Amino acid sequence: MARKRERRVPADLNRDRHRTEPADPEERRRRTTASDRQLDRKLIVIFFSSLVLLPIFSLLVYRNIHAPQTTDKVLSVYERSLVKPNVNYQEILAEHSTFLENTSHRHYSYPVLAYITPWNSRGYELAKRFISKITHVSPVWYDLKSEGTKLVLEGRHNADKGWMSELRMNGHALVLPRFVLEAFPQEFLRKKKQRDKAIDLIVTECREMGYDGIVIESWSRWAAYGVLHDPGMRTQALQFIKQLGDALHAVTSERKPEHHLQLVFVIGPPHSSNLQAHDFGPKDLQTLSSTVDGFSLMTYDFSGPQNPGPNAPLKWIRSTLQMLLHTTGSDPSVAYKILLGINFYGNDFMLSKGGGGGAIIGKEYLSLLEKQKPVLQWEENSAEHVFVYFDEKKVKHAVFYPSLMSISKRLEEARKWGVGISIWEIGQGLDYFLDLL
Repeated sequence: MARKRERRVPADLNRDRHRTEPADPEERRRRTTASDRQLDRKLIVIFFSSLVLLPIFSLLVYRNIHAPQTTDKVLSVYERSLVKPNVNYQEILAEHSTFLENTSHRHYSYPVLAYITPWNSRGYELAKRFISKITHVSPVWYDLKSEGTKLVLEGRHNADKGWMSELRMNGHALVLPRFVLEAFPQEFLRKKKQRDKAIDLIVTECREMGYDGIVIESWSRWAAYGVLHDPGMRTQALQFIKQLGDALHAVTSERKPEHHLQLVFVIGPPHSSNLQAHDFGPKDLQTLSSTVDGFSLMTYDFSGPQNPGPNAPLKWIRSTLQMLLHTTGSDPSVAYKILLGINFYGNDFMLSKGGGGGAIIGKEYLSLLEKQKPVLQWEENSAEHVFVYFDEKKVKHAVFYPSLMSISKRLEEARKWGVGISIWEIGQGLDYFLDLL
């Protein structure tokens, strides 16, 4: 069936002519003038809009073409080329609080123990933020003291179970609070009853609080009291640490039933190759290696107000590791238990007016950079950064504070030896230090 064709109406070519136009010439002129003015206004608007919008549009196009694809993400300190000897104070002030968003990626594969102090809350926050980079967290909470003839354990009021729960929700790090053994060593090491009581107090606290073990500091105090010069008491001191390790290993972890509670023992670096009675040496390391899970080696505080200088010269660190590990036959299982100490604090020493000065932490260091605007120098021998300034009284100061480069050098050294690290303490450093781990 054929479609019915629609009837097309021809267009009226003269329809514009049928519009009514004003007969008065003056009226036509006014209308023409108004139309021209309206057109001028439109052209002016278009012109000025183009002046404003065109540069903005051009900038957006340029950024889209030339900007890196990762501008929405913060790069690591390595990718930002910040780990270098030639660093200036402006760069530190601008970059210190910026770190890689993905804090779960580890650069350092050996054990990492991070100390945290109750008087520096920043450490608690950083531990939560960077928990995936840390294997052991040691909050400084407990003291075991003599009270007459009794032993008293103090410090539970410092413990923060809520914080511990948050750590464990976000990572697998073990929580090992630090216990300082302040009991009078002459009595403590001579009396088996006191030693047994100390072990019982520690193990009971771990069970009740759900800890994964402890860090114990006692050797430096025993050395300060002079008891380690007595061969019998020195042997008893080592025996106590072995007994404590055995007692902790006999307890399964509440959180990980397949693991036992751990013991980390704090040791100081030998003062020279000619070992003294109070030095913890390679033979002591071998004696305790089967019952101690880690040795927190305090390789810092090399210098002091009376002998100002670097915090921990790299050559000294290297010789300390050489001294402790050379007799083990490079046994990787022993080396793995060493936790090389890395300081996140620095020192501000006075070089005139009788000397003096002391430790500084991150916020104090940043204040000095803002105020003094110093020139930082890289010391190749110590592998540390330092700067000099004069205070209001014209006293000359030297400031040694860790940098990305100095920490990186120590991580490289630790990696060569196959040892872990222990950081004193993470709240005292700059945030981007933890990007290195």
